[in-house]
This record gives sequence, C-alpha cells and structure tokens, in this order.
Amino acid sequence: MSLHFHRLHTLTSGGRRGQLHLPHHTVQTPVFMPVGTAGAVKAVPHEVLESLGAELILGNTYHLYLRPGHESIRRMGGLHRFMSWPRALLTDSGGFQVFSLSDLRKVSEVGVEFRSHLDGSSHCFSPEHSMGVQIALGADIAMAFDECTEYPADRARAEESLRFTMAWARRSLDHFRDHREQVPWFAESEGRTQSLFGIVQGGMYADLRRECAERLVEMEFDGYAIGGLSVGEPRELTLEMIAAVLPLLPKDKPRYVMGVGYPDEIELYSRMGVDMMDCVLPTRAARHGLLFTSEGRVNIKNKRYAEDQGPPDPGCNCMVCRRYSRAYLRHLMQAVEPLSGTLNSIHNLAYYLGIMERVRKSMEVEADESPSQAPQLPAASQELSS
Repeated sequence: MSLHFHRLHTLTSGGRRGQLHLPHHTVQTPVFMPVGTAGAVKAVPHEVLESLGAELILGNTYHLYLRPGHESIRRMGGLHRFMSWPRALLTDSGGFQVFSLSDLRKVSEVGVEFRSHLDGSSHCFSPEHSMGVQIALGADIAMAFDECTEYPADRARAEESLRFTMAWARRSLDHFRDHREQVPWFAESEGRTQSLFGIVQGGMYADLRRECAERLVEMEFDGYAIGGLSVGEPRELTLEMIAAVLPLLPKDKPRYVMGVGYPDEIELYSRMGVDMMDCVLPTRAARHGLLFTSEGRVNIKNKRYAEDQGPPDPGCNCMVCRRYSRAYLRHLMQAVEPLSGTLNSIHNLAYYLGIMERVRKSMEVEADESPSQAPQLPAASQELSS
C-alpha cells in the first residue's frame, strides 16, 4: 500500500490525531505543509526545515513544469532526489496556478490552454497531462486536475466549474492508475508508489460542495482535498464550506484543506477534522516584515522596534528568537539584506509548525481524558461563537 492513514485519536470536536504513512516518510497529523513552489521553500535551507520539524512539503506542478521541466527532473531521479529532500512531498495539480492566469487562459472540455507567465509561450494542461507531469516529478502525493471557481461566482458559473472538475477527476484517476508505476523511484520502492487525492470544488454553494464530495468518494481516491477556498470569500463562508464537506469524507482517509490559512484558522480546522493544510502566508508575510508571534502580529519594519533588544517573540524558542533582536531584524529589513527574508521566514515557519505540534499534543491529552466520547463535527455556528 502506498498510503496508509492511521487514526490514533478522534475527538468529540471531530479532530483527528493520526499518522500518514507515505513512501518517503511517516507524517504526524494534523500537519501544516510549507510551500516549496519551485522545489524550495523560499529563503529557507532544507536542513533548517528538517530542524524545524517540517515533514511534508508542497511543490508546484505548474512552476516545475515550466522550469526546469518535469522530464529533466524525471531523468535526475524525481523531485525528492533533485531537491535533496528525504521526507514527504506533495504536488498540486497546477489547476490553481492556471486559474490565477485569468487573462492568459482558455478553459474547455479538453483542459486549459494558457500562456506562460515567464515568456508568453503557449501550453495546455489536461487531466492526463497534469498526471503525467506529477508522475514524472514523483511526489508521494499527487492531486487530481481541477477547475478552481473564482469568488464571487454565480450559481451557473459554479455549476459549470463543478462539471469540469468532476469530468477531469475521472480522467485524472484513470490516467493515474494506468501510469503511476512510472514514477522515477518505483523500481526501488518495493511496490509502493504515489497516491492521488481528489479535490472538492463547487464554489460557495454548500449543496454543490456536498454533491462533489459524494461523487468523488464514489471514485475511491486515496485521500480528499477541499479546494477553491481563501480566494477572497469571507472567513465565515470558508468555515461553512469546510463544515459542509467534512462529514461526507471517509473517516479512514486523509482530509486536506488547500491554501489556508492564518494561525488561528489552522488550529480551528484541525479541531474540526482536517488532517493537512498548506499556505504561502508564513514565508510571504515574512518577506514583507510581518511576524506571527505569541503576542500577536508584529510588523518588524515599524520604527518602534529600532532599538528593541528583545527577541522577536518572547514565547518562542526557535533559532531566530534565541539569537537575534527585533532591532536587528528591523535593521535587516531597512537595509534590504537577503538575510532578512531568511530569518523572518524561519521564525514564522517555526511558529506555524509549533502550533501543529501543540495541537497534536493537546489532542492526545484530550483523548486520554475522554476516551469513551463519540466523535462528531461541530456546526459552523458553534465554531464561530467559540
């Protein structure tokens, strides 16, 4: 078996403390995945990511397809070997990046024609092509090719998008099952290979989301993601869509919410029953001088920190907070030193990964204290009022 999800504890809130066994690593869940868009988490060396406890990194199919090219990566043994990352990897389908090229793309039954943001060259992503690229990259987990619905979108547009997503999910799965033994590392994996997740779409219409989830479950993917969120909708609507879908997903397979979120959001979604999350926010915010701390958000560019000799976060024990002051981090930002992005990113990733570690430990304690309580998913209104 290429993927095995082992639930250790299930809480009354629906939260699950588990282990995700993958060909390259066993991942402790719930897990936050740093985003390594082009085969690297921006500004952070891999050995530092390992020391922070990162177990699963997301790579971007669209960007790696354009540069250096998936066939080049295949010839070098796959993405794990190419980027020297020994732990688990997940690749997205490229659907969201193509979606973001709104003025440079054309969607049809076949797939999506688009122009490269690098040089304007023409390309086409179909479900079969996305699967071929992801198989060549060889991440532990691949994602079905989907059509992300923009926000706001009327019902007719959401229904059209859902129709594309469902047809492409079936084609993705068929092609993947026929070709997944072509991953670069299959010969040395003792029969283990990639796994494929389906992606729930449907815009901001709960009934369309439920329909999509039910139909994807019938196809029997290895895991399930909820996509098309954090695209500009109110936070309450994001929560409503997640709460509508989670009860319909299999209890014995991992659940992934794509592209979220702020620190309080990833903790909330974990306790609802989400096992996997990713977001560029920790590193993107870091490059702009925004630090997430136990005392709230800190804009390190602020003049008030010019002579502040305290650590970036007094409640943090990461390598940055143990050594550097707020004054120094502000100076690096003002001087436009590349080290600034590195140190800020390391702290923010440590903060996010620390949240997940604390959530996992608290789940273990809560499960030990109330082992006989049956799990249930909280209503969105209950979570919003908490």
